[in-house]
Amino acid sequence: MKLASIETQPRNAETMLVIRLGAMGDILHALPAVASLKLSFPQNRLAWLAGRKWLALLAGNPHIDELIPFDRTGLSSFLELRKTLRLLKPEMAVDLQGLVQSAVAGRMAGATRFFGFDRAVAREPLAAMLYSDRISVSGPHRIERNLQLVSAAGASRLTQETWIPEGVPEGALPSGPYVLASPFAGWNSKQWPVELYDQLGERLQKEGLEFVVNVPPEKEKEVKSFRHVNVHSSSLSGLIYATRHATAVIGVDSGPLHLAAALKKPGVALFGPTDPAQTGPFRSPMTVLRDGSVETTYKREIGVHASMARISVEQVEEALLRSVRAEAGQLKTLGWHS
Repeated sequence: MKLASIETQPRNAETMLVIRLGAMGDILHALPAVASLKLSFPQNRLAWLAGRKWLALLAGNPHIDELIPFDRTGLSSFLELRKTLRLLKPEMAVDLQGLVQSAVAGRMAGATRFFGFDRAVAREPLAAMLYSDRISVSGPHRIERNLQLVSAAGASRLTQETWIPEGVPEGALPSGPYVLASPFAGWNSKQWPVELYDQLGERLQKEGLEFVVNVPPEKEKEVKSFRHVNVHSSSLSGLIYATRHATAVIGVDSGPLHLAAALKKPGVALFGPTDPAQTGPFRSPMTVLRDGSVETTYKREIGVHASMARISVEQVEEALLRSVRAEAGQLKTLGWHS
């Protein structure tokens, strides 16, 4: 990926710096706000500071003029980042992360005005002390909060649309209709019991749908014994491609689900301890399944949360087929009929 060179860019326009370092779902939830900034200030350059591992999700985005990779590999990478940010000289910076490290990065850039969430919303309240403008937002969804923040920074052309790259084909995918799932999440407590995916795959095959499970290479051993799924291991670009071409998606509260929601894919979102009102599919055709008795918690437990285990294979299959059938036009195009 070719990154723009700051030192060779013209300085006629003011520069806006957006800071959202990660993770994948949070990057996706920030995209409408970033697009809104660029649409509102088309004459300004927009630079985004993001974790290097997520740059494939942002490459080619028409609303971003410059990608600045964020690395945490030691003192040398920190010094290089400080030099880059000081050369940037942004008129405005917006921190969509709300962490001390993201706020420190924004301060290093020396923006004239630095916008961020107030103490009540910032993930680390101390970060708010580093902003020149602390913005109170009301949510509940992260996308709505991000849009309120950039609106306070002056964005007047707000959009909820999300631009996603095309992705790159990697590995073997079914030639016919398939359902895609990514069973693993950053927190084990947000996952659905992994053995249930094989049972679901058996049921979907009877409906004429292949079941593809996308996993990182280090997780392949946990699903290699499954008999009713196609195991697909890929990079982020390969996941984007596989999601684009899927008939539907089943996901937990993690980046791959938020990618599918951004692409307006039908399917099922499985939620347990985390709140779908905050991070669930936003204005998407996906169906959310969550046990009615669960209390919201963001405690990172070692194992699968009990509420996730209470979501049955039958419930997931029924919700999936309802969601897919509701997309009748898409099904006709793909050649699958219930």
